[in-house]
Amino acid sequence: MTAGDTPRPVEGPLRLGITGAAGRMGRMLVQTVLDIADGSVVLHGAVEHEGSAAVGRDAGLVAGRPACGVTVGDDPVQLFATADAVVDFTRPEASVRFAALAAQGKAVHVVGTTGFSAEDLAALGRAARHTPIIQSYNMSLGVNLLAALVRQAARALDAAGWDIEVVEMHHRHKIDAPSGTAILLGRAAAEGRGVDFDAVKAIDRDGRRPDGAIGFATLRGGDVVGEHAVILAGTGERIELAHRATDRGIFARGAVKAALWGRGRAPGLYTMADVLGLS
Repeated sequence: MTAGDTPRPVEGPLRLGITGAAGRMGRMLVQTVLDIADGSVVLHGAVEHEGSAAVGRDAGLVAGRPACGVTVGDDPVQLFATADAVVDFTRPEASVRFAALAAQGKAVHVVGTTGFSAEDLAALGRAARHTPIIQSYNMSLGVNLLAALVRQAARALDAAGWDIEVVEMHHRHKIDAPSGTAILLGRAAAEGRGVDFDAVKAIDRDGRRPDGAIGFATLRGGDVVGEHAVILAGTGERIELAHRATDRGIFARGAVKAALWGRGRAPGLYTMADVLGLS
């Protein structure tokens, strides 16, 4: 920690901000915060992109709830300068920009955005030198427990006798493929085997399955919230480890838990495994 990087005080309820407040996850996050009755968290602010029809409206009404007195704005600079923590499920380019604002404002930045490039992740890492940033491709407890199980199974079953495939399905509107969660699970498998994920991932492939590869299959359709399965296929037997999400609220609740955990932490780049004590 360097001078000027002291975490904000931790007294009182967590003042939480939400980016992309009119989006599918943004609305769920607003609902989740408004439903918290123990006084640990309050909705401090909400922003959308300039020109959004939600700007100027009450965040509660945008989320399908009664008015809450917080107006959706379009100034993320102000939000990151005044909130204790900000939860961000937007797009990679926006999240990278928000991480820089979090570093300036010393706000905890919880990032549930997916589709990051290596350069994007490096930018998040630089911002995390100045404030706690919690980045995970999936904020649910179940998925992070699944990743721990996948890591353990891959460690126990060698690549010579067991192939690993990651299969995922999401709603028809999802942009990135494979999903960030699928990548998270593939990385867990690679860690279990002690190999470089980028060297063994097989996302786009034709013909014969490469030896030792961690393969991916992507399905899109309907309104599927998220389904992931890691298949370990041996000769004469197969193991399947799976998680199915039926309610987006699991991601919102996990993100709020992460924001509360990050309050008062030293600057650094953390994951949900850290939040849940699984790292």
